[in-house]
Amino acid sequence: MSEPAPIGDLVGPVIRDLARRSGKDLNRWFQQVDRLHGCSAPVRLVGDVSTVDPATGEVLHHYSTSGEPHGQLLVRCGNRRASRCPACAETYRADTFHLIRAGLLGGDKGVPATVSTHPRVLATFTAPSFGPVHRGPDKHGQADVCHPRRKDPACFERHGSGDRRIGQALDPDSYDYAGHVLWNAHAGMLWHRFGIYLRRHLGASAGLTRSEFSRRVRLSFAKVAEYQARGSVHFHAVIRLDGRTSEGKVSTPPAWASVELLSEAIASSAGAVHLDVPDPYGGAMRDLCWGAVDVRHIETAGPDGVALSEAAVAGYVAKYATKAAETSGTLDRRIRHSDLARLEQYGVTEHAARLIRTAWELGNPTAYPDLAPLRLRQWAHMLGFRGHFSTKSRAYSTTLTALRHVRLEYRQARDLARLPYDPATTLVLANWKYAGQGYTAGESALVSTISPKGGSVEH
Repeated sequence: MSEPAPIGDLVGPVIRDLARRSGKDLNRWFQQVDRLHGCSAPVRLVGDVSTVDPATGEVLHHYSTSGEPHGQLLVRCGNRRASRCPACAETYRADTFHLIRAGLLGGDKGVPATVSTHPRVLATFTAPSFGPVHRGPDKHGQADVCHPRRKDPACFERHGSGDRRIGQALDPDSYDYAGHVLWNAHAGMLWHRFGIYLRRHLGASAGLTRSEFSRRVRLSFAKVAEYQARGSVHFHAVIRLDGRTSEGKVSTPPAWASVELLSEAIASSAGAVHLDVPDPYGGAMRDLCWGAVDVRHIETAGPDGVALSEAAVAGYVAKYATKAAETSGTLDRRIRHSDLARLEQYGVTEHAARLIRTAWELGNPTAYPDLAPLRLRQWAHMLGFRGHFSTKSRAYSTTLTALRHVRLEYRQARDLARLPYDPATTLVLANWKYAGQGYTAGESALVSTISPKGGSVEH
């Protein structure tokens, strides 16, 4: 691997990039990059903002991007995906961690402290099998023999964690790629039905009607979606039982609402969920259901620590919030028809490529009109999954938007304290336009020497 070019050799292209449009000071460009805090694909804006005294019409302050390098202002992209922008994804991960943790511990961010005593579990919902795939190490890192009992197809190797064959179909010709794509596309509906059944099962276990259960108990949850190596979605969900006051606020649940009852109801409800969808090839209706469901109790961390404490669960769930289908060997952006013949050239695995092509085929509204509402071509790069990666019930805890507002208000209060006028009595007039995203070629080369995450080329 060749050594990176000396920084002196890279300043020239950057200066030429800057001079080509504005000829502005390179120091100002460094200041903008520093304010991005490692963002690798910043959004470029043009425009101006004026602060006006509404009583006199006097312009107290005016800012325009015309004085910036390129005549543009660089702002963070805010992308959730770690594959697109690691720095912004880390902020998203940290926000998700605090959101999950607040719903487990309470006492902060509008969540009562009593929720730490409510029944709480971490449940993992996986997809059923669509055909045998190469298996990797187990959760303890132990690499077992891959499918030793299978004769046709068979694999008797021990795959290490870095083996690209993990998750690939043992026999692609017999693998149910259509069923796999359809399951991913309906995973959100399976979760919705599970929530309905869970409330019914809990109410029936307590001898309550549906309306009585809804008046007395609230089911709160926060979940994230993760892709397995085989390309199927599964959900990690923190599920909590709350009481409900007459005003609809969170309170201590009834005595019968135990963590054991919640665990049993989750297992029985998941097993009862079935969804019939049209078979794209003219056969009988396909029955979609959950695969394995794992439920673990969340304990309150003591002085010696426990195996599954609130902080451990929050960290475990939050780390998946910044990852998407690209972790299973596919792309992290939408594709076009011209991309289908070049998927392997983009680094897509053979298994993921067949899933993408199957999704594209099934997304043809003329050939498969019953599947048209799924918009499978739009979500082919996601292997059919079209839901949100991070969702929560309203009462679980705070929201990501609220956390962002707190951060914004802190920065605004810090900046406004330096102003020579009272911001509460002024009028702000802003005019911004999108001008592109990413760094230019010269900027990208220089950013790669000053940031461990590097930068992307403008597009």
